[in-house]
Amino acid sequence: MTACSFAQKPAQGAAEGQPAPEFVLPDAAGKDVALSSLQGKWVVLDFWGSWCPWCIKGFPQMKEYFGKYGKDVYFVGVACGDKKATWEAALKKYELPWINLWNNPEGDNTILKEYGIQGFPTKLIIDPKGVVRNITIGEDPEFYNVLTKLLNEKK
Repeated sequence: MTACSFAQKPAQGAAEGQPAPEFVLPDAAGKDVALSSLQGKWVVLDFWGSWCPWCIKGFPQMKEYFGKYGKDVYFVGVACGDKKATWEAALKKYELPWINLWNNPEGDNTILKEYGIQGFPTKLIIDPKGVVRNITIGEDPEFYNVLTKLLNEKK
């Protein structure tokens, strides 16, 4: 497991077994997307940045699982630390097919505080009721084993 980290203190914020904090962020078309609008399906929430090599290295596996589960799971990328033009260029360069949202680095970064983001990438699995079921900091292939297990236990 490897991450681009920026803090050494313990995270405070989202916790497994607790409701995922609500947020509203713009997508690439400028339309605001609320996390609550995705309730009813599983959500994979990926906090990433174009400046983070581990985030980029994780895209092929995320694309693989998006192809496998994309009809049953919302995959949502939340770009952090990128200027808007840099984020938009990264979306085109890496051809990211899932929902992509932009967290303005010049904003208050409330979402990073509410989710307790301490490193990138950080991925969360949120169940259809909006409860955080898993938090994985860093690029770790085990994340997708956990996702598969959670999806299969509901069948």
